[in-house]
Amino acid sequence: MSKSILISGASLAGPALACWLTRAGHRVTVVERAPALREGGQNVDFRGEAHLTMLRRMGILEEIHRRRTHPGPLRIIDGSGAVRATLPASFTGGAVEIGRGDLSRLLHDMSKDRAEYVFSDSIASMAEHDGAVDVTFDSGRQRTFDLVMGADGLHSNVRRLAFGPESGYVRPSGYYVALFDAADGPGGAVLYSEPGRGVMVDDENVLCVFASEPLDYHRRDVATQKRLVAKAFAGMGWETSRFLAGLEGARDFYFDSIGMVQMDGYAKGRVALVGDAGYGATMGGLGAGMSLVASYVLTGELAVHGDHVRAFAAYERVIRPYAKACQRLAGNAGSFFAPRTARGIRLRDGAHRILTSRLFARYLDKLTTKAANSITLKDYPIA
Repeated sequence: MSKSILISGASLAGPALACWLTRAGHRVTVVERAPALREGGQNVDFRGEAHLTMLRRMGILEEIHRRRTHPGPLRIIDGSGAVRATLPASFTGGAVEIGRGDLSRLLHDMSKDRAEYVFSDSIASMAEHDGAVDVTFDSGRQRTFDLVMGADGLHSNVRRLAFGPESGYVRPSGYYVALFDAADGPGGAVLYSEPGRGVMVDDENVLCVFASEPLDYHRRDVATQKRLVAKAFAGMGWETSRFLAGLEGARDFYFDSIGMVQMDGYAKGRVALVGDAGYGATMGGLGAGMSLVASYVLTGELAVHGDHVRAFAAYERVIRPYAKACQRLAGNAGSFFAPRTARGIRLRDGAHRILTSRLFARYLDKLTTKAANSITLKDYPIA
């Protein structure tokens, strides 16, 4: 039975969900606070047969290959630039990698003719009654939907409105991350770390990770965020100052704490959470692949069960173990880029020299795909 469904968020999970839901015959509206799709951002990758199967069923694997990036190995270096360990391209780039902005545009273009997209607006309030959800938007408009899906990321507005304050669900790791465009890349990807801070640079982006006590800043105050990053990396060795010189003028800038969403349930009444909003991590948790897989599963369970109560319960049973596996992988993100001690840096470098040796190369590949493959996709009647 066709339903009217509101999706909050137009990054990756939202447009992916719009693709599947409209294909299944539902009437879909996607609302996004930003004035347009976000361009740029860190590249995202897909790895393992579960990811590739999902992309084939979605019909976008060939196009992703056409637009793919071509990452090289990641060199872990010391302060003199000497290489301490080299990780293969598959470690960071998976089976296929694509720019986040390119993937967002691809998913939007696939769904824009069947779904309604509303930019520069957001959900102000929701009230469920009489078999529907009444929604008031920041713009003042009011509409009614059968279901509402929160696909609006780690700082989900839908989660806050339906489940409560973010502080009850997002667990901080003690690390922060910043990403901005690189004015002059080093020729390939390199990672340099000092205790509690690490900088990874490739020919497109500068990624900064640092350990810190909780910082006081507004999520939309970019100027303050840039000052915090500049302060955290002041005096760092190698060529860090050269790459940080582009921070102040960077147009494509992202900053956030590294955290993880932990919830007892992903649905409440007629509201469900998809991807990072319900079980994501800031980085390292295969977020793009997980979000697209979850969009497929949620739409499939709606198709199988019809009513949302049984569908949401089945969706959670399928996705929860998969989300936990991906989050276990994400738990090491901060300490990989920025071990807190000099000894920790030496141990990381030594461990990865061993893992990338000929003897353990196959084990490393299996290690990086294990979480991605920890789900068997059902053959839902929607593909």
